[in-house]
Amino acid sequence: MKVVLAAVAACLGAVGPALAEPPPASAFGRIPAVVQAAISPNGQHVAVLGGISDQRALSIATLDQPNAPIVSLGRVEAVGVRWIGDDYVLARVAVFEQVGPRAAYRIERNMAIDLQGKVVSRLLGHEDVSSFLTEQPVLAVTSANPRRAIVQGLSLSNEVGTGWDSHVPRKGADNPFTASLFRVDPATGNGDVIEKGNAATRGWDVDLSGQARVRIDYDDVNNRVVIMGRPKGSSQYVKVWDADDFEDARNYYGYSDAEDAIYYLDGDNLVRKRLADGVVEPVPQSAGAVAPRLIWDDARQSPVGVTAGAEKPSVNWIDPDLGAVHTALSRVFKDQRVDLEAWSDDRSRVVVRTSAPAHPPAWYLFDRPRKELSPLGDEYPELKGAVLGTTRWITYKAADGLEIPAYVTLPPGAPAEGGKLPLVVMPHGGPTVRDDYDFDFMAQFLATRGYVVLQPEFRGSWGFGQAFEYAGRGEWGGKMQTDLLDGVAALAASGTIDPARVCIFGASFGGYAALAGAALHPEAYRCAASFAGISDLGLMIVEEGRLYGRDSLGVRELRRVLGKASIFKLNATSPDKHADAIKAPILLMHGDKDTVVPPEQSEKMAAALKDAGKPVEYLVLKDENHYLTHSDTRTQMLEALGAFLAKNLPVAR
Repeated sequence: MKVVLAAVAACLGAVGPALAEPPPASAFGRIPAVVQAAISPNGQHVAVLGGISDQRALSIATLDQPNAPIVSLGRVEAVGVRWIGDDYVLARVAVFEQVGPRAAYRIERNMAIDLQGKVVSRLLGHEDVSSFLTEQPVLAVTSANPRRAIVQGLSLSNEVGTGWDSHVPRKGADNPFTASLFRVDPATGNGDVIEKGNAATRGWDVDLSGQARVRIDYDDVNNRVVIMGRPKGSSQYVKVWDADDFEDARNYYGYSDAEDAIYYLDGDNLVRKRLADGVVEPVPQSAGAVAPRLIWDDARQSPVGVTAGAEKPSVNWIDPDLGAVHTALSRVFKDQRVDLEAWSDDRSRVVVRTSAPAHPPAWYLFDRPRKELSPLGDEYPELKGAVLGTTRWITYKAADGLEIPAYVTLPPGAPAEGGKLPLVVMPHGGPTVRDDYDFDFMAQFLATRGYVVLQPEFRGSWGFGQAFEYAGRGEWGGKMQTDLLDGVAALAASGTIDPARVCIFGASFGGYAALAGAALHPEAYRCAASFAGISDLGLMIVEEGRLYGRDSLGVRELRRVLGKASIFKLNATSPDKHADAIKAPILLMHGDKDTVVPPEQSEKMAAALKDAGKPVEYLVLKDENHYLTHSDTRTQMLEALGAFLAKNLPVAR
């Protein structure tokens, strides 16, 4: 087995030279050579999705046998891989399609590939109506043979002008399409409709037979997410849970077939609710955890572990077999996070991903009976053996007393305190996400160039409790900004950084935070850089309304996180409205195919800075989107950022 898997790893770029000098930008900017790996239910085949270049590929290895086929997928975004039984692999890929002069869409589709490496079908490829979906969720694989994929698609709607489970007219209810569930044969890609939703339906959860047990509806009259449940043996849906708003839909964690129950967060507590009798029970493994997450076994449609943690995730295992594997491998990979990504039905073979801030991710196959650990591939092969920065976890007090956690990455060989080094503040995107205990190619690129990198988990970040997240509402240009400055002050007090040599850089919301920092706190930063950042909050709302309607959930959600801000407050916290106050040089970078934050946001900021006579550089990344999915443009972005910092924040005093 080791020989075969080593060959697969080499094809996917797992072998790289040890580098004595700081690695080039291209080593950090490459698209990961391994995106995901999965093992067949019988444990005999491993599929690895990735590639040594932007030309993505899928490798299918038959364990203990030679000649693993490599399937070329082309220059696409590789998203994920999963098995349908033991005979077919689904490769999930995304492409961008331009529709008209201003609209572009990221389209995800699933291709079925057989064990010989032949692409046999595209799921729902013959369903014209379903082609209008930008995503194509595969919700489950049936447990009985012949195996079928349960796929969400579209059908023509039978509803006209009615609202959420009612006959009340509402805007948008004349949509000609409705969400539908299909049972799809991977050999042909053809499917049969299992169930149609209504005008409010956004998705389902199904049991192992392929029957829908949970329907997810958006009540956009009352701006609520409603979970409808149908216990086994019943044909009627009833409401089992609802969320206060659109964003809180993520507090619904899923349906367990084994328990015929749903899991969700009740405040900060993870609970399980049985569909048959409505009994709600706390999940013991989550006791005391903040923002716990579930690890699911897709083959059994049930949770196998609960993970949580501030700095580094820890797991309370529900499944003792997987818990034993995790414990053993955690001893081998000390100080790294060990994620069990997939496993055979009998738990004898497990696909493992290891990573840490200073350890680029690597993938392995663990054979329990043989006690063998075989490489599947490295995500960043050119960084193998490179000396990287060291990352530590700190907390500091905000001005109002709120405790703010953060990751701090120091350049290789730098002292933990007293170095008085230049600092780059790097706020994350979202903003209701968080940085993780994982490899961050941007942070490590900056650290290897001699900069301390501060990644604050400012108020509004997800993962530190509901109260912490809600504290960020309405504070985009307020306390979320001063949380960053308080982190700079904490590092300056320890002597780690020189407070007179600080720049700020971020992407998406982080790009907004960088521009807002330079505009609203012009004395704090020597320079600021933004990738795909927001500069005009009012324009952001207008653009969302233009695309999806002024009364859409997206617009209402933006207004909620912005604190239902008035036009006065939106202007007061929009960086482009304060270009004349900016003192620092600005670098703007934006992909011309960005459909999340339109390039117009950077264009407006560049124009405002030029009109104000301020120094600005604007780099357009050709054929790139919001997610930096191409190695050449990732590398171009890093090289531009490195040159900008070297000019405006030189490491040498």
